Amino acid sequence: MNIVLIGYRCSGKTAVGKILADELGRDFLDTDALIEEKACRSIEALVSLKGWDHFRKMEKELVYDLSRRDNLVIATGGGVVMDEGNVKNLKKNSLIVWLKGRPEALKERMSRDQRSGKGRPSLTGADPLEEIEQVLSKRNPLYEQAGDLIVDTSDLSIQEAAVLVRTNLPKKSLRE
Repeated sequence: MNIVLIGYRCSGKTAVGKILADELGRDFLDTDALIEEKACRSIEALVSLKGWDHFRKMEKELVYDLSRRDNLVIATGGGVVMDEGNVKNLKKNSLIVWLKGRPEALKERMSRDQRSGKGRPSLTGADPLEEIEQVLSKRNPLYEQAGDLIVDTSDLSIQEAAVLVRTNLPKKSLRE
């Protein structure tokens, strides 16, 4: 059984996923990083060049492939839940953990990422906080529906979030 982390940008999926994988002795995969590797460019450049539809198609193919593997910790892109087929594929062999965060906390983390050179393409072209609120209003019900476990990372360090996820995983998901 895989452990899949879903949630909005900067909710902690990659950082928490790496810690969980290390502590559980599993391989860690980040779908965004795998797409960047395959496309030989950043997601920002890929979306700018080929559009969101192309990115989502690549994401769907990757999710299908990863859902057929086992014993992984997978950090997904924030929009993975927008495709019902992605969620169905992941549910076949995964416990899905929604890492959620308040819009203000996510905006602050995104600002830190921008300052460190990790660009993220705008989803709506709106002010960052407004964009987060708009996107979350659509995605939160999808995250909630998909998530088997929900952890609010707003006020947690990466380590604290990883501990909270790990201690709340069902024993079955840890043995497989």
